[in-house]
Amino acid sequence: MGDPNISQLAAVYAETPGHVLGGSELDPFTDNYDTDYGIPDNEIPDTTQGTAFFVATIVIAMVLICIMLVCGVGNFLFIATLARYKKLRNLTNLLIANLAISDFIVSVVCCPFLVDYYVVKQLSWDYGLVLCASVNYIRTVSLYVSTNALLAIAADRYMAIVHPLRPRMKYQTAYCLITGVWVVPILISIPSAYFASETMYPHGGASTSQNTHKTFCAQIWPVDQQAYYRSYFLFIFALEFLWPVFVMAICYARISRELWFKSVPGFQTEQIRKRLRCRRKTVMVLIGILTAYILCWAPYYGFTILRDFHPTIISRQRNSLVAFYIIECIAMSNSMINTFCFVSVKNNTVKYLKRIVLLRWRSTYAPSKTVDETDIRTSSMPLTEEVECIRLR
Repeated sequence: MGDPNISQLAAVYAETPGHVLGGSELDPFTDNYDTDYGIPDNEIPDTTQGTAFFVATIVIAMVLICIMLVCGVGNFLFIATLARYKKLRNLTNLLIANLAISDFIVSVVCCPFLVDYYVVKQLSWDYGLVLCASVNYIRTVSLYVSTNALLAIAADRYMAIVHPLRPRMKYQTAYCLITGVWVVPILISIPSAYFASETMYPHGGASTSQNTHKTFCAQIWPVDQQAYYRSYFLFIFALEFLWPVFVMAICYARISRELWFKSVPGFQTEQIRKRLRCRRKTVMVLIGILTAYILCWAPYYGFTILRDFHPTIISRQRNSLVAFYIIECIAMSNSMINTFCFVSVKNNTVKYLKRIVLLRWRSTYAPSKTVDETDIRTSSMPLTEEVECIRLR
């Protein structure tokens, strides 16, 4: 899961009552802003009231709790399994481990704060600016780490299946790749922490007996830096969504062509046919993960572009915040899909996961080296057997 939380200017403006923004004082959200934020005060909708907002709050609560349970428990078991059994530490499992670590951190560190912020306090942050910036930063880093890890897995599968006779990646190179999977998100996510801000806004008014205040926690860029924000967002959109999706689609298209539309030369033994079926199953799972990633995050990026480049379209709608809740729920649920696919699918790590769950840390026997064990040690595919020496054509 991860949420870039790019810019909440439109959401803040939609939630801020008109009497706060009105008057002769400089309005930081509308004055000197070259877009169409000029909304009359009496047309600003109150998106925090009504049945739709209540339903959205319940939905996001359920999603966050499921993320804490599924990603927290599932990823912990996967990480513990890799830490306990060295024979499972092949290249692809190590890449998946980075995905698991990032989602696990979000589920145990960020989600409890988000439940309190979105559900309990209903858009009120009471933990200070440091934690506001930290939660936004961790969520952003997690998203980009997950994206980069999925891209690295696709490239690894491409080299193993389309070019099986080429030398495999050395572990030194793999560790450099894993370092890049983390370093790039850590660097490009710095603005999400630097521009994190706490904004006080009144809650209540004429329809209530008293007027209270809430604190909105979000990434808010200064008005005079909107050009930089837009350039930054478009750079992130291309680097961490369009480019990875394009490369992964090309890789899996070539892999599918290799597995489904080319025949193996010579006589196909039962072992070769079994490996081919396993490979096809694995590729179908990976294609499903890519499809889920696109379906989950494309609406989020689309809504963010619409919100930050054409804010009037969003701000004039009463249920704009409700729509953002639903879209954000869909985006965050992608981490659960990844966890189910990489942990629950039957593969070589499942029996070791069962040992972890049942606290059976040691085997009751010491088997000799078998073909299956050799496959586990040499394979770079966590869900299939080792790469054949015969190129599938």
